Amino acid sequence: MPTTTTSAASSSSSTASASGNNSNRQADVFSRLASSDPEVKLKALREVKNQIIGNRTKKLSFLKLGAVPAIASALADADDSEKCNNILVQSAAALGSFACGFEAGVQAVLDAGVFPRLLRLLTNPDEKVVDAGARSLRMIFQSNQAPKYDFLQEKNMEFLFSLLNSENENVSGLGASIIAHACGTSVEQRVLCEAGVLEKLVILLDGSLSQREACLESLATVLKNNPEAVSDFVGLESGRYLNSVTELTKDRYPRTRLLSCLCLVVIYNTSPSYFVNMGTKSGLITTLLELLNDPGQSGDDAALGLSCLIAGKEDLQKLAYEANAIKNIVDILKTDSELQTKRLQGLFLSLAELCSKLEDCRCSFVSLQVLDLLINALRHKDADVKAAACICLRNASRSVKNLSAGRFNSDHVMLPLVQLLHDPSSSVQVAVLGALSNIVLDFSSPKSSFIEFGGIKQLIELSKSMDPNARCSALRALRNLMFLADNKRKELYISDVNAQGFACLISDPEPPVQEQALALLRNLVDGCISSIEFVFDEDGLILDTVGRQLRKGPQAHMAIQGMYVLTNVASGTELHKEAVMQQLFPQATGSENFMLKFLQSDESQLRSATVWTIINLISPSSPGAYDRHVKLRSAGIIPQLKNMVNDACLDVKIRIKTVLGQSMSFGDNY
Repeated sequence: MPTTTTSAASSSSSTASASGNNSNRQADVFSRLASSDPEVKLKALREVKNQIIGNRTKKLSFLKLGAVPAIASALADADDSEKCNNILVQSAAALGSFACGFEAGVQAVLDAGVFPRLLRLLTNPDEKVVDAGARSLRMIFQSNQAPKYDFLQEKNMEFLFSLLNSENENVSGLGASIIAHACGTSVEQRVLCEAGVLEKLVILLDGSLSQREACLESLATVLKNNPEAVSDFVGLESGRYLNSVTELTKDRYPRTRLLSCLCLVVIYNTSPSYFVNMGTKSGLITTLLELLNDPGQSGDDAALGLSCLIAGKEDLQKLAYEANAIKNIVDILKTDSELQTKRLQGLFLSLAELCSKLEDCRCSFVSLQVLDLLINALRHKDADVKAAACICLRNASRSVKNLSAGRFNSDHVMLPLVQLLHDPSSSVQVAVLGALSNIVLDFSSPKSSFIEFGGIKQLIELSKSMDPNARCSALRALRNLMFLADNKRKELYISDVNAQGFACLISDPEPPVQEQALALLRNLVDGCISSIEFVFDEDGLILDTVGRQLRKGPQAHMAIQGMYVLTNVASGTELHKEAVMQQLFPQATGSENFMLKFLQSDESQLRSATVWTIINLISPSSPGAYDRHVKLRSAGIIPQLKNMVNDACLDVKIRIKTVLGQSMSFGDNY
């Protein structure tokens, strides 16, 4: 229709005209920043500041024009005389606005070399200049790009305390912000505490809003994973300041409530004994859940705060579940509005923690139909969100009920998971491997979609990764995939690996990788005799490597897997049994047989695995069983078993009776 077409064209023309006018105005303002007339320059500084406050688009436009170096030049050209104070104030304010919540702006400010000049403003005799400089610096110190302060240097500590002792609230708040940004090690925490920083910080709790919030952030930094500092803080004035922080969780300002909650989370995670009151725990969870609905940064940070609070704590997970946490989180995820990356990550991590231990939470998770949201998150552009979604799926799939119902092994779920195995981020790869380790346990068919999508081949590739976590996680997933697997599935793996490569995994520099490689091998050689042949490839290289690792006296959890490999190999033919005996009694060694050490281990599973190996070696139906029995008895192994007939572990006791019964068939009484 002509009318509609004309209207659309008119609208498009108006938009283009407005955009052009806006660009022209910005260019005009930018040109006036270099004016030699102080009044013109001052007006231009105010205009830039007012235009960019809270507007990322305009910040970016002015950055492209080169506004930050121009403002930095205006700041550098202004001396400390009273007539230049307004330019100093407006320059600092504009630079602070560029840095506020905008990493590209922070980088531009630092690149302009203006940081030292901003610091000098703190000594200006005019209070307004000092305020502007302090505010600008605080904006910079909210970013990880801000310079770090080495608190071990005396001059830096003196500077810090000069800020904290200032009567100017913005300057003292700046001191707290520097601590929150720069204190990153236990040594720095200790040095700050010994210098009396806690006593200085708590004074700010009774100060202005900005001082309180800066104080709460820095307290959380100093107290994190520092039991001594927590004890000192709680002891200040008989717990008055701990009570103050707790009361601030009810403050009318969302940011204050959030920061006080995060401070309490740090204290609880560091020293749980200070939170014996169930009401305090419940109140903390309730406040964080309420803050999840805050549309700003507080809502983003609350999600991660909740996940940190309930991580690994079944009692708190139960409290959160009873407070309807899962439904609250899912409702937020289902909103049409686009959520910030940080909030998405925190929400999925919180769901992951809720599903980590409680079956009721996992069932609730499934009943609320979260799976589609999770699949979408697996395709998110941000690595942290994808990793969080994988961790969530991993914990939700711990439910045997849901796993058996086949909720997680459909093509809809499997395809994005297999695709993530190719993700460039190692954290995403490790996270998706964790999810797959659970899900593959339910594969009942060798033609599962995971295999059809090339999952096994990619797991093999990741088992060769330079990242030990990826190697370990890939082997764990393969281990579970091969659990009670048929020959066809095992052949899919064996046909793509060689003995040399597998032997390298068994002797990997990282013990967890060794353990998972042995556990995978245990499952590969479990079952029919043909599957055992894998360890005899390349003149028995794999079996020799297993024996060598066991003779090194590994930790119990590795020795258990190694002995079960020998148990399964010893269940095979006479040739297989004799090959195991060669590993138990190699000709070149004169040291005590490692089986004796394993039988005397405090770990019942290791004792059981060792006895199982003996059972398979001396099964009376085997032609060479008698000779092997004689050798075991001569090595002191059979006598050792006779001393273990009353073993504390019932499984071990039963297996020992089986061995001794076999011995009786060879004329050996007990």
